Amino acid sequence: MKKKLLSLILAGTMAASLMAGCGVSTDTGSGGSSDSAGSDTASTGSSAASEATGDEEEITWAFWDDLNASQDLMTQTYKDTVDRFNETYKGKYHLNVVTTNLEEYDSKVNALVAAGNTPDLLICNPGPNADVYVNSNVVQPINKYLDEDPDWKNSFSGGMFDRITYGDDIYGVPTNFAAALCFYNTELFEKAGITEVPKDMDGFLAACDKLKAAGITPISCSASTAWCLSMIAGYCMNREGVDTKALNSGDMHWTDAKVKAGANDLVTISKYFQDTYLGDSNDDATAHFYNEEAAMLIQGSWVIAQMNGNSDTIEDKCGVFSFPTLDGSNGPMIVKTDNVLMSSTTKYPDACVAFMKMLTDDTAQKATAEKAGKIPVTDVEYDKNAAPKQLSYVSDILATMTDSFGFYNESLASVEAGDTFDNNMVSIVMGEESVDDGCQAIETFYADNVWNK
Repeated sequence: MKKKLLSLILAGTMAASLMAGCGVSTDTGSGGSSDSAGSDTASTGSSAASEATGDEEEITWAFWDDLNASQDLMTQTYKDTVDRFNETYKGKYHLNVVTTNLEEYDSKVNALVAAGNTPDLLICNPGPNADVYVNSNVVQPINKYLDEDPDWKNSFSGGMFDRITYGDDIYGVPTNFAAALCFYNTELFEKAGITEVPKDMDGFLAACDKLKAAGITPISCSASTAWCLSMIAGYCMNREGVDTKALNSGDMHWTDAKVKAGANDLVTISKYFQDTYLGDSNDDATAHFYNEEAAMLIQGSWVIAQMNGNSDTIEDKCGVFSFPTLDGSNGPMIVKTDNVLMSSTTKYPDACVAFMKMLTDDTAQKATAEKAGKIPVTDVEYDKNAAPKQLSYVSDILATMTDSFGFYNESLASVEAGDTFDNNMVSIVMGEESVDDGCQAIETFYADNVWNK
């Protein structure tokens, strides 16, 4: 049953794009500080308790958080795996972690690639972010390693490789699975007199009005981290009937009425954001929720690890519901996997594969669920009573899901197309441009860079 469900919700088509330009700092030291632009080296360090002896094959993994300092429980789970890997393979392999922050990750990795210092392993989102590495031969297929170990290959749930498969080639392993949902504070809902979670958009806006009338900020969001706002925009577009595949092919246009309706829905919802949303980062917005300064947070289920890692109380008062549809029916959900890809130039592919296997073994995947509250990518059995309460709510919602779609910045024609969408949605919400002008700007980009190419 699980294999069938995940196969359904992870099915998706790949979009092609070109390698993004790189003139950025390449410092990726664990402190996340920026060095001078144009440097062709990156600082690396082991987060592991087991240090290299000097005899190992040493590999690097580019990661989007600080394994030593982060309170995020998923990041801590990754750190545990790195430590375990270095201890298990001491004298044979050793892994160093190249760290940065999420917002700067793609540009800094691209800079390393351009400088000829591609890390041996990359954590990567599916869609255009992976496309640029596959189409530029920066990463290599891993089919032969999967085929050499059928037990490993067959341990993955159905559909998990779909969005990192190009033709017949699989280019990476997924490490966890997540869905974008509405997290809400049950106590704040009760205080505002909201007795049930909203199913349709009218009910959602009515709940926001009740929260506002009770002196409670309805929704926490970040506009300075554009993909956070884009996630809500993507839901608004989908609920109005917008199809990303049709947009990419030119069968639907960004000036269509459905697209504009979705943008207008986003503007309406933004009126319920916290006062500081334009300047708040993703971490700021998440903190407003787990500090109980806002009643709702619309985010991917990876946020469970972040909120529970930073708050001792939020788990017991955090409920979950699907982003509402216009008519209250079960609508498609935004889903994704995090994936690890292997460099085509690595000198030590066996060491890389050994780490990929450890990221997806029973120990790591149980911790993914039981500690971090994310959905495992294998059919591992885990203790549901040990896992965060939010995970059971997410799992119940996924069990009723009939369809899915990807994040817009992972589903549009290229990284640049996703950025154009994100930036124009932010501009529209900020009032810097009208809905008509913002949609026309994306239309013009597609006409110049996608449809006529």
